[in-house]
Order: sequence, then structure tokens, then C-alpha cells
Amino acid sequence: MSVYTSLNNQELSAFLLAYEIGELVDFQGISEGIENTNYFVTTQLDGRPQQFVLTVFESLDFDEVPYFLALTAFLAEHDLPCAHPIADKNGHYLLKLKRKPAALVQRLSGKGMQQPEPEQSAQIGRILAKLHIEGQQFPLRKQNPRGLEWAQDAATRIEHLLPTEDRHMLETELEFQTRLNTDHLPGGVIHADLFRDNALYSDGRLTGIIDFYYACDGNYLYDLAITVNDWCSNPDGSLNKNLMQALVEAYASQRVLTASEQALWPAMLRAGALRFWLSRLVDLHFPRPGDLTHTHDPLVFKNILKERINKQTYYQQNWI
Repeated sequence: MSVYTSLNNQELSAFLLAYEIGELVDFQGISEGIENTNYFVTTQLDGRPQQFVLTVFESLDFDEVPYFLALTAFLAEHDLPCAHPIADKNGHYLLKLKRKPAALVQRLSGKGMQQPEPEQSAQIGRILAKLHIEGQQFPLRKQNPRGLEWAQDAATRIEHLLPTEDRHMLETELEFQTRLNTDHLPGGVIHADLFRDNALYSDGRLTGIIDFYYACDGNYLYDLAITVNDWCSNPDGSLNKNLMQALVEAYASQRVLTASEQALWPAMLRAGALRFWLSRLVDLHFPRPGDLTHTHDPLVFKNILKERINKQTYYQQNWI
């Protein structure tokens, strides 16, 4: 959620005329995240303030964005705490701003949870399971844009920039992941990026999940592993057993994990860590220009991946 597309008051006011949400009062860029431009937007309608988030899509084409807007609308209408997109006067969620796709969504209350306790981890586990269950009725399909083929391409881009040790670990892990067969795992719609800064809490209570712009079809276990890697990792990359147990048990209370999923748990922890180590390396070495940009440290997920590899057997025997 960096700011790559700068807006002034006049440009934004003209854009908002397409909606019935009142007059622009204030707006400010959001620096967290890395993929799209986002602004907090405040308007006034009938004397009351209205709050929204404006997203300008930097890397998605016009034909790609409707999937995400339809998904968040669907989930919000099925009682998940998602930001429902706002329709313009013609009933459209997707508009154009500075020749780029743009959408306005509800601004949810709460803030990201940087240091979760077991209860907050359990809440996110339950809501992730609910997302997977409710998503089974969502009619649209989308292939994972950051699957194994993407990982191989990303590795080709950056491996010559890495130290020998890192390059060897990357090559070895890609070979390991290529040999895996995950076709038999349960799957459907996944969030694929449910990090702590994409979940909002107020007074310890989950109030929203946001940033669905990596959502796609995938196996549920991979999505669970991505979430656990961020929510439950200690600073050295190791897993906090109490946080992981709270999150996974809460998830399993809503959707029971199969024996096949339990067997592949260590491999999916590694797959999730690999995906974000690679994406952060690409962002670091090939940054995009912007007024407010925020690049995450690849070392975090390098350490997580290294730890998951070294403790493969442990996580096989102690999967929660």
C-alpha cells in the first residue's frame, strides 16, 4: 500500500463526483505495503463524515481487478469482516483514475496487530477457516499468479545478485518444491497474504481483514502456512508454539485438516516462506518509484525459510 500515483485535491474531487458519497474533506497516502497506491479518504454527506480507502492498482490490468472486487463483495455479504467495495452512480465498482484501475472501498475500523497474543491468533485462525468455507460458493476462478512458475522466474531474475550461500539455498528449495505433489490437497479461494498488517483489531477483537489482491485459487494448507509464518514467527525465524497452536487449532475447529494436509504441513511452511523471501528480494533489487514506498526486509523470510528447512522433521512430528 505504497503511493506510486500522486493525487491532488482537484483530481480526487473530480474522481469522487462519480459516487454519491458527498464532498471531499481530506485524504492522505498510506505508506504500508508495497503493491498498490492507497489513500484514506474522508468525505462529508448530509453533515456526516464518511470514510473510505481508495486503491489505485499499479500492477493489475483492468480485466484482472473485477475478480478481487467481486470476491470482497461476496465475502462481506457472507458475514466476513471485509471491506465492501463502493459502487458508483452507475453501479460499477471499478473506475479509471489517471489511466489506471481504481476502486473505493469501505474503511474498516481497527489497526494491525503487531504483537498478537494467542487469542488474537485464534481469531485469525477461525476467520481464515470461514473464508475457505464460504469461498467454496464463490463462482469465479483465478490461478495463483505467484505459484511455482513465478518463483522459478523470480529466482532467475535475482539469483546472480545473491551471496553463494543464499543462491544455494534458493536453488535447493526450488528443487524441493518442484518435486512436491499437492494436487490432492483440499483447495479453493485463498487470501494468500493474510499477514498481521492485513488484519484489523480494536480492543483485542478482530474487526476486519483487508488486502485481497493476491487472492486466488490454491490449497488451503498453503494459505494457513502463509498466515502461520507471519503471525507465529519469533524474531529469529523460529515458530512460537503457543501462537501456532492457538491459530491452527482454532482453524481446525472450523475446518478439519486431512491426514494428507498434516503430512505436508512442513513442506507448506517452506513454500510460504519461499514465496515471500523471493517477492521481497525482487522488490529490494528492482524497486518501483513512488512518493511513499515501503520495502519489506527479505532477511525476515530468509531466516524463516532456513528455520523451516532445518526443522522439517520436527514439524513433521509436531505439526501443531
